[in-house]
Amino acid sequence: MTLATELHAAQTARWPQTGRHILAQRGELKGQPTIVVYQAYRPAIADYAVQHGHFGGPYSFSRMSWVKPNFLWMMYRCGWATKSDQERVLALTVTCARFDGWLGDAVPSAVTASSLSKDAWHAAVAASNVRLQWDPDHAPDGRPLARRAVQLGLRGRALADFGRPPDEGGALLRVEDITGFVHQQRENLSQPELLLTPREEVYQPADEELVARLGLD
Repeated sequence: MTLATELHAAQTARWPQTGRHILAQRGELKGQPTIVVYQAYRPAIADYAVQHGHFGGPYSFSRMSWVKPNFLWMMYRCGWATKSDQERVLALTVTCARFDGWLGDAVPSAVTASSLSKDAWHAAVAASNVRLQWDPDHAPDGRPLARRAVQLGLRGRALADFGRPPDEGGALLRVEDITGFVHQQRENLSQPELLLTPREEVYQPADEELVARLGLD
């Protein structure tokens, strides 16, 4: 596994405890700053993506697909790879530029989370291919935390761009199956001092106006 890992206890000691924050693993690949997002799939979809380095085959491009830069939010959603059709967890590396572009295009998933009027929000939703949703972050055992975590829903052109191979201008620089790591660390949930998670830091886009619009703390 190429992901950098660290004891969860050491990370949570330095992470902010409240507020809206994008926690994510940063890196560099092919000379470009990168960020890792996670998704969980049924085996057929994961096998195709790992083998080809992009999505296709049984993968559906006609729906909305949610990506999460926070590992533990993904673990909460997939039950540490135990839920049906979420048995395989993929770490997906994209450029920071691409991720920031999604943030810039995103519309809040609910009108109550937007500063727009109801009509303006509906128009924005119809025009955008990206949704943004803030949810409670979660502890390894699934307990909700005061800190908020972000997930992005991709559809239409954004999802097609996300799933295309890199040589066709697609977003994915690396597709990595980390299910084995997830299974190993699930065994450590009863021994928190041994739990390893991908190393994550607070991520902020370079565009200060975007930071303000997202309400990042």
